[in-house]
Amino acid sequence: MDAIYTAVATANGREGRAVSSDGRIDLPLAHPQALGGNGQGTNPEQLFAAGYAACFASAMGVVARQEKIDVSEASVTAEVSIGKDPADGGFGLSVVMRAEFPDHLQGEAGLTLLKKTHAFCPYSKATRGNIEVELVVE
Repeated sequence: MDAIYTAVATANGREGRAVSSDGRIDLPLAHPQALGGNGQGTNPEQLFAAGYAACFASAMGVVARQEKIDVSEASVTAEVSIGKDPADGGFGLSVVMRAEFPDHLQGEAGLTLLKKTHAFCPYSKATRGNIEVELVVE
C-alpha cells in the first residue's frame, strides 16, 4: 500500500495521555468505571468507536454515491465492547455498528448498504477476521 496520509499519536497507557503529533488530540486517559477506574478520562474503546464510526460513515457515503442512494440523513454509531477472550484468557473487542436510516433505507435495502460498506471500509478491512462486527439497521 502506498500511504496517502499517516496519523501519528502517542499514548502511555490507560492512565495517562493520548497526544497526536499535530497537537489536535491531547486527551487524558483513564480506565472506565466498568473496568475499575475513575472514568475521569477517555479510553481506547471510545477512541476506537469514534474513529470506526467516522470511517464507516464516510465509506458509506462513497458506496451510496456509487449506488446512487441518498444517505444525507443517515448516521452511524459504533458500540465497541471489551471483554474476556475465551480463546486465550486475555481481552478482546466486539463491535455493533448501528446505522440510523430514513424510511427509504429501512429493512433489506439498508442492510445491503451496510454489508457493502462493511466490505469497503478501511477499519472493517483492518479488523476483519479479528473481531466480531454486528451490523444493525435502525
